[in-house]
Amino acid sequence: QMPEAFQQKIAIVGAGPAGVSCANFLARLGYVNVDVYEKKGYGGGLSTIEIPGYRLDSEQVLWEMKLMTDLGVKVHYNKGLGDAFTLKSLKEEQGYAAVFCGVGLPEAKIIPEFEGLGPEHGFYTSKSFLPDVSEASKKGLCGCAGAAPATLPKLHGKVIVLGAGDTAFDCAGSAFRCGAKRVMVTFRRSLPDMRAVDEEFLMAREEAAEFLPYCQPKQLIRNEAGRITGIELYKMDRDDDGNYFKDDEQTIRVKCDYVISAFGSQTGADLQAAMAPMTFNRGTAKVSRATMQSPDAPWVFAGGDLAGSGITVEAANDGKTAAWFMHKYLQVLKGQEDPGSVPRLPMFYTAIDAVDISVDFCGIKFPNPFGIASATGATNSAMISRAFEAGWGFAVTKTYCLDKDFVTNVSPRIIRGSTSGERFGPHQSSFMNIELISEKSAAYWVSTIRQLKKDHPDRILIASIMCGYDEADWTELVKMTEAAGPDALELNLSCPHGMGEKGMGLACGQSDDMVRNICKWVRAAGKLPFFAKMTPNITDVTTIAQAAKEGGATGVTAINTVSSLQGLTSSAEPWPRVGAAKATTYGGMSGTAVRPMALRAVSAIANKIPGFPVMATGGADSAHSCVEFINCGAPLIQICSAVQNQDYTVVQDYIMGLKTHLYMRSRPDLQAWNKQLPPPAHSTLKTGSLPRFGPYEQKRWVLEADDLATGLDVTPTFEPTVPAAIKVPSVQDICGAALASITNYTSLDNTAQVVASVNDDLCINCGKCYMTCNDSAYQAITFDPKTHQPFITDDCTGCTLCVSVCPVPDCITMVPRTTDYQPKRGIAFGEPQVPTA
Repeated sequence: QMPEAFQQKIAIVGAGPAGVSCANFLARLGYVNVDVYEKKGYGGGLSTIEIPGYRLDSEQVLWEMKLMTDLGVKVHYNKGLGDAFTLKSLKEEQGYAAVFCGVGLPEAKIIPEFEGLGPEHGFYTSKSFLPDVSEASKKGLCGCAGAAPATLPKLHGKVIVLGAGDTAFDCAGSAFRCGAKRVMVTFRRSLPDMRAVDEEFLMAREEAAEFLPYCQPKQLIRNEAGRITGIELYKMDRDDDGNYFKDDEQTIRVKCDYVISAFGSQTGADLQAAMAPMTFNRGTAKVSRATMQSPDAPWVFAGGDLAGSGITVEAANDGKTAAWFMHKYLQVLKGQEDPGSVPRLPMFYTAIDAVDISVDFCGIKFPNPFGIASATGATNSAMISRAFEAGWGFAVTKTYCLDKDFVTNVSPRIIRGSTSGERFGPHQSSFMNIELISEKSAAYWVSTIRQLKKDHPDRILIASIMCGYDEADWTELVKMTEAAGPDALELNLSCPHGMGEKGMGLACGQSDDMVRNICKWVRAAGKLPFFAKMTPNITDVTTIAQAAKEGGATGVTAINTVSSLQGLTSSAEPWPRVGAAKATTYGGMSGTAVRPMALRAVSAIANKIPGFPVMATGGADSAHSCVEFINCGAPLIQICSAVQNQDYTVVQDYIMGLKTHLYMRSRPDLQAWNKQLPPPAHSTLKTGSLPRFGPYEQKRWVLEADDLATGLDVTPTFEPTVPAAIKVPSVQDICGAALASITNYTSLDNTAQVVASVNDDLCINCGKCYMTCNDSAYQAITFDPKTHQPFITDDCTGCTLCVSVCPVPDCITMVPRTTDYQPKRGIAFGEPQVPTA
């Protein structure tokens, strides 16, 4: 039972992005009497009725509606403002304490020359054309199950679209799909001054739309029957100050079969009257942009197109803002404490949020499996503290040593790797560094450990330490560190540069005898769990892991960075290059480029030494890649390069992603999902195997339009009930799940052969599969020179290279071979030589 203040009635007028957002957040805040009034028989507003289906599927929007109603919001369809009610009647007659108005701008702006014209004359506005297209081509817009779709507009010949905003380009793309052979977008400004976003313009250009800038309509040209046959346009010009003006002395005539006006939208006098006492300024509602509240009536709020926000994300934010300040208004209205002007809106909560991702590892309870690796992300106390505040479950300090082994770094020393080519900025696939261990003293780190454990008692802190091959040094550093109170130790026996020359790091980690003895010394000196960090720069990492186990290590961390040389300039200079000599050394490569090596090391250790604890590090950059490490036997993952690419907040993606993965494993109906992708849902339209370019694509659009106009199922496909879930697995439950599938080559079945199969309906006719197969595989694909369609021949050996280079997911799949596979062995010794051409 919510307090009285939360039981006040709230009306949301319009179920577009702004209204749905406002209602959603009000329901999350706890308001139990939220009613949405929508004039159509379905929700979504402009996103549903005007954005074409090839850009935004209605199911995505209707799903948002379902999420809103699941929170208890009630929707009243076919109830339009001005017809069924006014804002005043909602308050005075129906008792609503507050009203949010998000009705958009539903009327088209029509110049006098177009008054009285309609589709029968060959004339549409965006407000009449796009809804007809959407209602005939999008699922769920009939407002009822099983109803036949509306009729798709049938166009032909040449179409003129007037306007250069996003809506105009939606009209252009839809015109092609309704049968137009040519579409010309005509506007009064220059190309650089178009209001449309680049992606809209580029899409229209790729679809062969034509552009006629510097033109403004003068009059339509019609035949005796009143049909449009052309349009006369004034030429526009621009002065030195950038102001556009009409040149009455220059006109042009363009023949056409249809004109679609997309000049913009407005509210209209009748609708504005129904929204009293709210007032308007140049056609949009007068509201505070900070609160979305009307200055004329504090109980009225507005957002979206009506308030001048022209894109979906702005409209949704208007609703979100209005929800908070409506909450503030309603609480004060009932004498409650003012919640303040800084929004504190609740997050969306589902069963996924309740999933437990804590990990019991070697007697330590980790709040989640994600940790900051012993690297640049753990350089000092303040950084580790911020990492904990961001949500990381654990951190490993930057490696430190005894004062007698102090290091001083060179510079430059941390660079982007060469594996991403000339990609600059974030999303680097690798980094390379020649940075050494921490320059800070052991005393600093001992003090830091104490303070961090005091400030963050629920987080796990692991101290990374390094010494040479000297028992006394290891004993001293272990005792000193354990006295500070970390949860565990990590022995850096694998730093690939710099420290090896000092008899430390890699110099120890490549010798199983040294690793075994160092672990014995540490076990004798201390009581905490400790993990030896493995180097990948060795033939067989499992021998070193086995030595660590024999020496008494609690477990291992795999892997450290990979020794590498990242690249040279055209003048043969290395990078990074240090000092006047411009010299470099082999450094440690990290990032996603090393992940396959890290996965190999982790899985090899887990398979070779069952039950021996492993922490993973090396290239994890997403929730899925972390799950890969868990499936390979490492329940904890240390991360650095992903933070270098972004910041500490990436952990929230990993936390939610892992929770989602575990939850999905409990749902029988979600088992076919891979990563964040559902099973591929291929189109039900019957377009045959027509290519996707030139006249073939035009024919595809016509066939799609015919299919949509003749009974395509338009009922929503939402699951009415959620299947019963089994127990949500824990991180430990999925740890090592892949190990049984990772084996040696001789155990693989060479009788279970597959071949490639191309889905013609998904193929974009790029020819990449043909080129790759022809020049670097088995010459098993032919390519039609006219249709650009690939065909798999009987020579296919199932190598799968074509799948690897295809840019369209699931366009090429591997299917079981229906005949016996007989390798083509060529010739035997003594047989005639095979000709080379």
